[in-house]
Order: sequence, then C-alpha cells, then structure tokens
Amino acid sequence: MSAPAAGDAGAAGSDAEWAARARSALAEHAKALAERFDAAVDVDRLVAERSRVVDRHVLEAWQACIPVDAPLALFAVGGYGRGELFPHSDIDLLVLSGEDLGATGDTRHEDALSRFFTRLWDAGLPVGHAVRSAAQCTEAAAQDITVMTAILESRPLAAGAADRRALQEAVAPTRAWPANAFFEAKRQELRERHARHGDTSDNLEPNLKDGPGGLRDVQTLHWMALRIIGTSDLESLVAVGQLGADEVASLERERKSLSRLRFGLHLLARKHEERLRFDYQKRLAERLGYTDSDGTLAVEKMMQGFYRSASLVQRISERLLQRFEEQIEGEAIPQPLDEAFELRRGYLAARDDAWPRAAEDVFALFATWAGHDAVRGLHSQTARALAEALPEFPDYASAGTAMHQAFMGLLRGPEPVATLTRMARLGVLGRWIPAFARVSGRMQFDLFHVYTVDQHTLAVLKNLAIFASGSHDERFTLASEVWPRLRKPELLLLAGLFHDIGKGRGGDHSELGAEDARVFCDTIGLSGAESGLVEWLVRRHLLMSTTAQKQDITDPGVIHRFATEVADRDRLDHLYLLTCADIAGTSPKLWNAWKDRLLADLYTATRLALRRGLEHPLAATERAAENREAARAMLAAFGTGDEEIEALFERMPEIGFQRGRPDHLAWQALSLRGIRSGDVRVRVRPVAAHASALEVFVHSPDRDGLFDAIVATLDRLGLAIQQARVHDGPDGTIFDSFEVLPSDPRHVPAEQEVEQRLESTLTGTIDDVRPPRRTQPSHLRHFRTAPQIDFDETRPRLTQISLVCTDRPGLLAEVTRTFRTQALRVHEARIATFGARAEDLFQVSRVDAEGNDRPLDEPQRQALRQALLACIEGE
Repeated sequence: MSAPAAGDAGAAGSDAEWAARARSALAEHAKALAERFDAAVDVDRLVAERSRVVDRHVLEAWQACIPVDAPLALFAVGGYGRGELFPHSDIDLLVLSGEDLGATGDTRHEDALSRFFTRLWDAGLPVGHAVRSAAQCTEAAAQDITVMTAILESRPLAAGAADRRALQEAVAPTRAWPANAFFEAKRQELRERHARHGDTSDNLEPNLKDGPGGLRDVQTLHWMALRIIGTSDLESLVAVGQLGADEVASLERERKSLSRLRFGLHLLARKHEERLRFDYQKRLAERLGYTDSDGTLAVEKMMQGFYRSASLVQRISERLLQRFEEQIEGEAIPQPLDEAFELRRGYLAARDDAWPRAAEDVFALFATWAGHDAVRGLHSQTARALAEALPEFPDYASAGTAMHQAFMGLLRGPEPVATLTRMARLGVLGRWIPAFARVSGRMQFDLFHVYTVDQHTLAVLKNLAIFASGSHDERFTLASEVWPRLRKPELLLLAGLFHDIGKGRGGDHSELGAEDARVFCDTIGLSGAESGLVEWLVRRHLLMSTTAQKQDITDPGVIHRFATEVADRDRLDHLYLLTCADIAGTSPKLWNAWKDRLLADLYTATRLALRRGLEHPLAATERAAENREAARAMLAAFGTGDEEIEALFERMPEIGFQRGRPDHLAWQALSLRGIRSGDVRVRVRPVAAHASALEVFVHSPDRDGLFDAIVATLDRLGLAIQQARVHDGPDGTIFDSFEVLPSDPRHVPAEQEVEQRLESTLTGTIDDVRPPRRTQPSHLRHFRTAPQIDFDETRPRLTQISLVCTDRPGLLAEVTRTFRTQALRVHEARIATFGARAEDLFQVSRVDAEGNDRPLDEPQRQALRQALLACIEGE
C-alpha cells in the first residue's frame, strides 16, 4: 500500500497548536456557511464545501502523523464518503491496513493512528473511525449491513489505486451481500425504521433524517441502486427504465427541501440534531423566511412543506422499491382480474399500456382494488401512470354525472375507508376535492392535534370503519350498536371527510366546511335531505363534544336544549358516531373512559328525550322519581329490604336523585351501610369496561378545606380528576363523586390503596395537606395559552368560573387550594385538557353568616381573579 509523503510535523508546530488553528479555521468556515445559508445559497453546495474543508484538515493531520511508508490508507465513509457534511454531522473514517492489526501483536502504527485521531478530536471534529484490513472489512460487512452500507459509499482521501481496488473487492457481491440479499436487508431495515417512528411522517416533532419520507429513505434508494444496478446516480436510472425523468426531478426537489431543513436545524441546535423539536420549529421557520398570514402561522407553513415533501418521497420510494424487486426477481406472470386489470407479483396493474385513457378509469382502478383482498399494493408502472395523469384528472365540479356516480359507488362499495385512504395517499383525493389538497400536510401548532389535518381526517374515517366492522371495541361503549341503525353510512363518511376541511382559511372551519360539503353533495347529485344531513353534521360536529364536556348533562334542561338542536334520532346517531371518531382520531391520548361514558350518557339521555317528545321536557322532580325507583329496584335485587332502602335514601341528598344515574345512586347507598352520619367512608370502583378509569365516592362530615384536601390526595396518588360533583347531604355531611384517570396509564393505583389513602387523609388534620410541586414539562413552554377567567351565574346561589390557561402537572390541586384561601365552597368541577390547554369549569359559592350559599359579588370576583392569575403565572 502507499500513502502520500508525510510532511514535516515539526514545521507545522505542536499538535496542540495545529488543533487550535484548525478549530479556529473550522469555526470561521462554519460561520461563513451559516451566513451563506441565510443568503439562500444552494444547500448542496454548502454540504459539499463543508466536506471539502474537512478533507483538508483531515489530510493535514494524516500527513503530519502517519509515516509515508506505513501500510495504511484513509477513506471517508458514510455520509462523509458521499461528500455531504451538514454542520454537525459525524465524520466517519476507515483506515485500511495492509495487515490484520493486532492479529500478530504488531503495534508499530498504533501510536501514529492514536495521535492522528486525537488531533482531529482536539480540532473539534466529531470523528468516528474503524481500522481494518481488507479481510476484516469483508468479515465486518458480512455481519453488519450498516458497516456494508458505510463502506459502499467510501471515498479515498489518502489511498492509492491498489488500496481502492482492495476495498472494492473486500465488499464485492461475491464476498458480502449479493444484490438480492442486500435489497431484502435494506428494505427490512427501512420498514423497521419506519415502525419506530409510528409508520408516519406526520409526527409533531418529525425526524428529518430517519423518519418515514426523510433523507434516509432517499439515501436507501441510492444504496440499493448502487448494489443492484451498479450506479447511485438516480438520473442514470432513467436510461435503464427504473425511474422516470419526472420522478427523478421530484425526488431531487424534495431531497433538497429536506436537506435545507436539516442544515438549518443543525445551525439552530448547535449540535447533531435530527429531530425537528418544538424548541426549534418556530425559529427555523423564521430563519427560512416564512411569515404568518391569515389563519396560518409561519411554522405551520414550514411544517406543511415538510410533510408534503416526506409524503412524495415515500410515494416515489414505494415505486422504485418495486422496480428493484422486479430487477432482481424478473417479471412475474400476470394474473388477470378482469378486462382492465391484473396482478403482477400481487401488485395491481393496468393491462393497457396506455392506461388511463379516461378519467373514469381511475375510479375503476380503486373499485377493483377494493374488491380483491389479495392485492399487495399498486404496481409501480400503474402508479407512475396515475401520477402522470393526475394533472388532467378533473375535480368534482368539472366532472360529469358518470364520475359522480362512480365516486359514490366507491363509498357504498367494499372497504370505502381503505379506498379513500389510498386515494389520499396517491394524490387522487386532493385532485377530486381541491379543498382536501389545501389541508394535506397542514399541521396545527399545538399539542392537541397530533396529526396533520389530512391524516387526522383519515384517522377519523378509520375509526368509522371500526364501527362498521361489526366487532365490538371496548373503547366505544355504544358505537357498534348505533352503526347498524344508519340507513346510508356513506353520508357519515362524507361528513367525516369534510368536517375539518375548512381549517386554515381564517374563519370558522365548521362553517366553511359545511359550505364546501353542501356544494359537493349538491353537485354530485345527492338529494336535498342527504345534502342537508351532511351539511349539518359538518357545521355542528363539535356540538356533542362541547355539550358533554362543558355542560352538566345530568341537568334535564341541558338535555332538552341539546335534543332540540339535534331534532331527530337519525341526526343523533350520526353525530354520536362522528364525535367518537373525531375525538379518538385527534390524539391517541385524548380518547378515554371518561369521554366514552360522557358521550354514551348524553346519547342515551337524548334518545330518551326524543322518544318522549320535545314538547314534553322532563322536570327535575320527575327525573328524581324515575332515578329513585330504578335505584330501589337495583338495591332490591341485591337483597336489600324496603325499610333499609328508605333509611339509606333518607341519608342521601335530593339533588343526587335529580342528577345521578340509578347505578351510581344504588352504589352510593350500599356504601353507607354500617356507618354513622359523622363517619368517613370512601369507596372506589372501576368505570364499566374501563379498568384504568375509576369512580371515587367520598362521604364525610363537612369542614373547610375538605375538597382541597381530596384533590391534593388524588393528585399525589397520580390520579387526574376529569369531573367532580360535590353535594351537601343531611346532618352536615358531603357526598362527593369524582371521575378520575391515571396520569400515567402504566401506574394505576389499586382501588383499596385509593380508599385507604383518602380515608386516612380525611380522618386526620387536613390543614397541612398540600399538592406536590412538580416541574413543568419543557415542551409546554412553546404552547402558552393566555389565561382567561370568566364568571357567570347559571344556577341559583352559585357562580360559574370558566378557567382557560396552559395546563401543567398539579394545576387543579393548586387552583382548588386558591379557592380555599378565598373561603369559597366548590360544588362542581368539570376538567378538560386539550393538549397543553386546560379548560376547566367550576361551580362555587361564598357562605354568608347564616351558612347559606351565595354567588360571588364583584369585589370577590376581582379578588379571586387576581389570586387565580397569581396561581397560574407563579409557576
């Protein structure tokens, strides 16, 4: 082996002096690159220049440290081998030795190599290295596909022709990873990498390098092409028919877009960072020149660009992976499905080379796809033909009746949600409904919506598909029962498709979406009643959610108003299913047992109100009588005698019979067995079908600070209150009910532990019970919600407080302690969290000299406002 002549190390000064000069020069160059980046210089030039500058310093160190006659050669590998270095990318080096170092005990060159690598590290270069002989390269590459991949992109820095040939031969297909094995291994690696990122690029904090559709996907195509075709130049793949010129242009455009994001991210993070975290998103958007406009933040525009780039990379990548598979395995024998389509190795392909000849052919493709379970996906040749035809594909407004009917046929046919998902992924849905294209890749910069609008919409549709499947999902109590009542399920699918389509236009997205839905439905020929239902569902798709979470659905007046708005059972069925699907499709963490029961209870109560007739609203006394009799029947079934039932009922507050459920009342009554009015009794039970959700009942003598102590204790137990009801019982007792969920689903306290901890707290001194102090998660600081505190008097003798602010651990416990310091009594709490935003409602009162509840007067409201602001902002 040979190496360039070593320079005079002494003339260059000491290693420390050289490292200091190199560090300073590299820092100056990095600063210049950052300035050129901000001046919009092409990112490929920047990463290449960074690589060339590093080359010079690496070679200087090599020549100063490695003797000219040493049997060593130096190669850049990995991304550095490609000649691409981002500001804080690793610098991977391979030293090729003419002998197996260490195998013979020869350590002659170890000191020189150690000095070489130390020089680079001292200069601030993040060097990773390996020292191997050719035989060791073969062995390491054969055992580890990542080593093989790194060597595949090797670039000589200090190596002669013989060295280069030796390294090429060491990883030749005959020695390690022949083309077919390499392809399968890299494809599996890609799948596993995608799975680690949730199989979607639409994460709130996406990984620009390793996430689905990221730069690693593009690099994987280059590696496969190099091993299978013999070239990593994508343009050369056009000549051999593996890629179309338009596909190459699209890949290069999106690769550059992703590279620019990654370069800017490295600059902002000042370290090797590949995940586009909230910490950097707004600043990067500003640095890249994005600005806010009506309805859309600058950061949302930047992220939409990323999501669209990643989606296109994935789409083209899937096609090229198929073509590589065919290159290795050869053309498959087609299996005809009908006159127009066939299967090729399980992929759906058009039999006509000139397909599609008409726009209707596209919908025929999706109809055939939906009708055959054996289809693995769309054949790359047909996928490319579809992509090329998309610019001429009409939208629904300019299409004819035949296409309108064909589209509705897809919604009424097998697997309609899968069909819509495929159409969205392949770009067809955005062409057919232009408004859907506008929300494709659109993110909302908050922690409530964890998906882009289009992906959220598809998630909602997938939830509807679960309801339609007929199998019971325990997460949704009534959904599988309600779905069969729908006469035309396709109308609910249309409502799900349009419910958020108006987002980002600067107005009420429900109103804008309803207008779009009405025009669409009328245009494609739905009847007035059908169009009206879809329009109403889109316009009022938040009605059931807000009613259930922000109002007292045990109040007959609330049920009557909601039922009046809904008007009929058909609307109610559709709205219930859409609401469940919408909430569950917003975030995996948002749907929980409490929301399931709230919606199920609201649905059941409203259905009864509609059956009774809106002209016959149920009075509170009637509801109390019905609940009392139903609870009595349940207690009798448990063997409780009439005399005992009456005695238990006399110890319970009347308002409980007006607002409670019969099973809840019977459970509370049984909890009172064996105790006196002055005793503390706590009982806990799981919410039906939801083991992690708990219902907590507390009976205790009333005293100041009791509610605050209960909330603080539950907080210490790791239980988050979703709803609280506080009723005054006879003889100075309280009947408090809490719906709670574990803050961490992995740690659910046992029911007995909750009972014991609460009883211990309430039988002792409660003055010193304090909520735990917790630090706010760092990511919440990027989603500040300006505090909003409003007062209203919706019930006699009570004041309703609406509190909106940034959520944080322990917030509720601190708020209730503020109520205590203001000498207020809490009667009800409804707790709702939307990402980083808390929206809580409290019914409170002050107590006059006679012990009666009174609403807050204006001075008391202002004092409470200031105290709450101090509590919220004094984090």
